[in-house]
Amino acid sequence: MAAIERKDDNAAGKTGQAVRLSVRHGAHRGLTAGLAPGYVQANLAILPGDLATEFLRFCQLNPKPCPLLAASEPGDPRLPTLGADLDIRTDVPRYRIWRDGELIEEVPDIKAYWRDDLVAFLLGCSFSFEQALLEDGIPLRHIACGSNVPMYRTNIDTVPAGRFRGPLVVSMRPLKPADTIRAVQITSRFPAVHGAPVHVGKPELIGIKDLMKPDYGDSVAVEADELPVFWACGVTPQSVIAAVKPVFCITHAPGYMLVTDLKNSRMAIL
Repeated sequence: MAAIERKDDNAAGKTGQAVRLSVRHGAHRGLTAGLAPGYVQANLAILPGDLATEFLRFCQLNPKPCPLLAASEPGDPRLPTLGADLDIRTDVPRYRIWRDGELIEEVPDIKAYWRDDLVAFLLGCSFSFEQALLEDGIPLRHIACGSNVPMYRTNIDTVPAGRFRGPLVVSMRPLKPADTIRAVQITSRFPAVHGAPVHVGKPELIGIKDLMKPDYGDSVAVEADELPVFWACGVTPQSVIAAVKPVFCITHAPGYMLVTDLKNSRMAIL
């Protein structure tokens, strides 16, 4: 499996379309946190048509980890509601290929894997509410460190839909108590990108044994005067895929998102 690449600072500050073109042409292969400030980033799950209806239902029943932004037509790599020129086969910096629930490969594009029956699902990402937190003066350690946010499988079950079932995945950000209260208020305004936290403090209560050993992403320190704050995470489908073991599917690699033309401000309900 390829080593984690950090974001290319030259790609920072661009529009969603500019970042996608940079990815499409191989100029950016790193993490996307901090790229195209103000633009919505999305998690990706691509499934064969015979699983698409069940997965759509799974998203409807689990809107916090799987807030659905758009779904493609079968075999169509375009998602015009997210970007006029968007090509889901080339515009994510790193894809994961799964067979029978096992990760077999990470690749920079999926043209060789594309099929006429595949349906792409794009799910809201916490990077959208992170901008709102930063604008309110709430520091986020993983961004300051230039690392990926830590993500953990929990003992919280998702609501099953057909063959889709499995544990909730959460992302964690260490915050001071006063910032935690404000973060709950801010992120509650963004239900389309995971909304308010699902848990605060005591990670063992949700099945996390060691915060320094995330299941996805990079570890970050939690200081003595901070609380670990956990949000539902769009990597949950990858955890579910490992449990469901579909014959074939494709996801993004955690932290390597699709950058859309939607604006984060349009995700807020207030």
